[in-house]
Amino acid sequence: MNAQAQSIAGILVRELTTLKKEVEAYPSDADLWRLPPGISNSGGTLVLHLAGNLSHYIGAILGRTGYVRQRDAEFSARGLSRGELVRLVDETIAAVERTFRNIGPAELAMEFPEPVAKVEVNTGDFLVHLASHLAYHLGQVDYHRRLVTGNNTAVGAVAPGRLRSAKPVV
Repeated sequence: MNAQAQSIAGILVRELTTLKKEVEAYPSDADLWRLPPGISNSGGTLVLHLAGNLSHYIGAILGRTGYVRQRDAEFSARGLSRGELVRLVDETIAAVERTFRNIGPAELAMEFPEPVAKVEVNTGDFLVHLASHLAYHLGQVDYHRRLVTGNNTAVGAVAPGRLRSAKPVV
């Protein structure tokens, strides 16, 4: 794995690990699925969407895992437990790590193997896009958790100290 692929994989794993912490920080399974007025997606829905998105584009398309995405179910399923959602995130982390072991500079420079939103994109660019998409929705999960629980405790999202290259300053 080259440096660019290692950096992208590191960000994806860091954010997915934080997503697990967010799920675990909800005090109940029911809180994950609550929908306050003005919010269109619950924390649980966002977790399903992120796991499905990355399992499809990184796992199935690049890693050939055989995962079959059911995007509609990502937005319609309800009531999964915190444990079930954590398991999905763990499976997604594993697919990301396995797939990135085989991504080098040549793969990053190639066109992504399938059109995305009716456009062709470079694989490296699309992987960066997937990382920013994950971070965007991770922020929404954090906000949802704080909103429905009244608990403003942080879980350490986007911490530079958790980057793969981070070293303490001496």
